[in-house]
This record gives sequence, C-alpha cells and structure tokens, in this order.
Amino acid sequence: MTTSAKRHSKLPVAANDRSGPDASPRIKLYKRGIAIRHADPQAGERLLAEALGAADRDALHGLLKQLVKASVTGRKPDEANLAFMISLVKSIAPKDSIEAMLAVQMVSVHAATMRSACRLALTDDVPQQESLTRALTLLARTFASQIEALSRHRNNGERAITVRNLSVQDGGRAIVGNVTQHASMIVAEPHAAAAAGLVPPREAGACEQAESRQGSNA
Repeated sequence: MTTSAKRHSKLPVAANDRSGPDASPRIKLYKRGIAIRHADPQAGERLLAEALGAADRDALHGLLKQLVKASVTGRKPDEANLAFMISLVKSIAPKDSIEAMLAVQMVSVHAATMRSACRLALTDDVPQQESLTRALTLLARTFASQIEALSRHRNNGERAITVRNLSVQDGGRAIVGNVTQHASMIVAEPHAAAAAGLVPPREAGACEQAESRQGSNA
C-alpha cells in the first residue's frame, strides 16, 4: 500500500515572501534604463546593495547593468530571469567586492551553461552538438573553478590539500589513504617525515609496505 508523504513544515520557497520589508525589490526594465521597484527608493537601493554585496551606489548599478546583460533571453533582457539571478547572488551572500564580482560571474556562467544545455538538447546536427558539448564542458569547469576561488577567498587564501600516509606514535596503527585537510595543517610523506625526525624510520617503512600491499591487492 502506497501512501503520500505528509507535509510537516513549510517549503523554503513558500517561506521566501517578497512582500516583506527586507525582501529584495524587483527590477523594472525599460529601453533606456532600469528602475528599482520599491515604495522607498533609498530603501530599495539599500536592500539590493546588501543582496549583491555592493559597496556603494555606483557598484550597485554597475552590477545590476551587468546582470541585465547576462539575463538576455531571445536577444532581449528578461525581468524574471534577472530576478532569478539576483536571488542566486543573494543566496551566495557576498561579503565584499571580490565576492560580489565572483557571485555575479557565477550566476552568469550558470545561466550560460543552461542555455548551452538547452541548445544541445534541441539540435540534431552533429557539428553543432560537438561545439555545444565543448562549450558546455568549458562552462561547467569554469563554474567549478569559481566555486573553488570563492571558497579559497573566504578561507583567507587557504586551499584544501590532500595528504597521504599519516602516522601515529609508537604502539599505534598507521593510517594509509587519502586525507583532506586545510593548508594550515602540513603533513609530510613518510620518508620525508622520517628524514626530518618527525616519524621513526620503522613506522615510515611500515607505511610504505602497507601501501605497497594495498596496491598489489587492488
């Protein structure tokens, strides 16, 4: 017997009320410019600046104009697409100008990625499929790099690194495998650690032998 799932709480989408005092105002597009739709123009600019991480009014309108150009659908800027992109930037919550620019680039690359995916799904021409596949792959890799850049910036320039062959003190058991840590934690390879006197040579040799046995059994 199949029963439908019960709703125990409100969906996040339902909780996003644009009518609240702190909701990000929408943008009205005109042929010669844009307008912020809010009862209080200054409050509307402030809310949008907070959402986009803009430092001042000039930065706000510059980022908005760039998002308008990136929101183009069918050769024309789209208000609904623009509101979607602004919402995504707000969810990233940029804290400074670097994060604001990265966030705007990320949502723009995402929009371009999905446009390429749509075109790929609609074409049966093999050369076009190959060209769109390359573009889609490049955009997806760019987006992944942007995520890494944003994470690195927020972690004060530290990169996540992968280290191998962690060793413990005498009487313990060596850990052989991949362990990811932040750059602030530095771990040497067994032979390098043994040479530096950090790990006894006997333990370093045991790590290498265990790794060798693990590789031969794979």
